[in-house]
Amino acid sequence: MAIKSALAWVCAGVISITAAVLAGCGGGEAKKEVVSIKLATTTSTDNSGLLDVLKPALMKAHGIELQIIPVGTGKAIKHGENGDVDVILVHARAAEDKFVADGFGVNRRDVMHNDFVILGPKEDPAGVGGGKDASAALTKIAGAKKDFVSRGDDSGTHKKEKSLWKAAGIEPSGSWYLAAGQGMGACLTMANEKRAYVMSDRGTYLAYRDKIDLPVLVEGDPKLFNPYGVIAVNPEKHPHVKYDAVKTFIEWLTGKEAQALIAGYKRNGEQLFYPDAR
Repeated sequence: MAIKSALAWVCAGVISITAAVLAGCGGGEAKKEVVSIKLATTTSTDNSGLLDVLKPALMKAHGIELQIIPVGTGKAIKHGENGDVDVILVHARAAEDKFVADGFGVNRRDVMHNDFVILGPKEDPAGVGGGKDASAALTKIAGAKKDFVSRGDDSGTHKKEKSLWKAAGIEPSGSWYLAAGQGMGACLTMANEKRAYVMSDRGTYLAYRDKIDLPVLVEGDPKLFNPYGVIAVNPEKHPHVKYDAVKTFIEWLTGKEAQALIAGYKRNGEQLFYPDAR
């Protein structure tokens, strides 16, 4: 009996050691399950390259994969209303507040900001250079009938542009007013080719500065402030959204790690966005 007990103890030990070795060969801890969430966001966050920095960091921290849908803010909000995405990251506060008030979005948080600038050809045929009043600059451009490229896509940038035209008391129209219906990067390229004026968020401008020959002519107007907010799609409206993963994403995006990445993201030594989360 003593011999049988000893043999049983030895066999049990061998099995335990073998199991431990096999676990070690398997890489130790089990890998986190990857969860994919759909993010509708502005072309500015995509064109600027910021998302290329945030995506791998989020995956490493929480095993969450971002499926990016870069569109204008208006379309991003519509995607959220339809339940086509799990979360939106946009920059049009009035439209964001309505999205939440209408019950489509929850858990809105401030994320970051930059500002808008008005660019144009160096020769500046409308004479707007050096100004700090955006509506006054648009008034000069319209008066001179010099080409102006508009996003024309109900994006956050387009919404801001329309508010500036309204403040100037002008309804822009005519062959000089070019509604592109394109993202920010495409509009910058188009304006550069046509030697036209264009309004851009500073982040995308800095990302494209080496590709275009359009200097900043108007900046510093408080009306050009450009804040970004993240909003989860309401799971009560659309039960299929991955709300638990979205909550983790929002907490991470507004937490120390992501906010530090946003603050540290630069192109040619210049900061593109400034963190706002508290």
